[in-house]
Amino acid sequence: MNITDVCALVTGGASGLGAAVVKEIANLGGRAAILDMDEAKGKALEAELGPSFIFCKTDVTAEADVSRAIEETIAGIGAINVVVNSAGITMSARTVGKKGPMDLSMFERVLKINCTGTFNVIRLAAAKMSENVPNEYGERGVIISTASIAAFDGQIGQAAYAASKAAIVGMTLPIARDLSTNGIRNVTIAPGIFDTPMMASFPEEVKASLGKSVPFPQRLGRPDEYAGLVLHIIGNPMINGETIRLDGALRMAPK
Repeated sequence: MNITDVCALVTGGASGLGAAVVKEIANLGGRAAILDMDEAKGKALEAELGPSFIFCKTDVTAEADVSRAIEETIAGIGAINVVVNSAGITMSARTVGKKGPMDLSMFERVLKINCTGTFNVIRLAAAKMSENVPNEYGERGVIISTASIAAFDGQIGQAAYAASKAAIVGMTLPIARDLSTNGIRNVTIAPGIFDTPMMASFPEEVKASLGKSVPFPQRLGRPDEYAGLVLHIIGNPMINGETIRLDGALRMAPK
């Protein structure tokens, strides 16, 4: 797919990895809808990037919210042929800690936002993308979701987060197979340690130490590197049904 033809819906698009994708789409002449719960950041990015970009305040777990955002996206930028799922949360707790077993509501919340929210966006957006006129490759759309290397190397305290991200990895291939007859690709990226707002509370020395744990390059990943992979996937029609680790060869230790 040519980047100038891209009409993207980006969840978690107001900051971090999602915002990097939105900005790269802007740099290359595409259009996008920014879906996020952070209204201040979303509207600021919308104003910064201009009329080819719109903000929709959206709870990805709510069917009505996502359906409305899809309709607003089509009205605002003309179509949807790319979805990038980067909305998510991270919460940490041991299965059994000093105060007893993990709070089940925490586990359920992480799964609901990270996994159910991702699937909710996929199913509703794919239904709309199926109505697109196919391009010269027979393609009607591309869906890219965000897992984590925690799906494979979950650390102590990451049972909920790792489970939510492993679920995204696990549904990548079956969704790609489901949507193959619709001309829609489905791909997942599993980032390692990236310098995003989730890392903002960490002291600089801790970030530097984390960066040195990466075999090469020995630093935190940059959001623009994630965005670069997203754009490559969009442009390469043979990438489908795959989870791509983007981690500098990092394999996480238990803690």
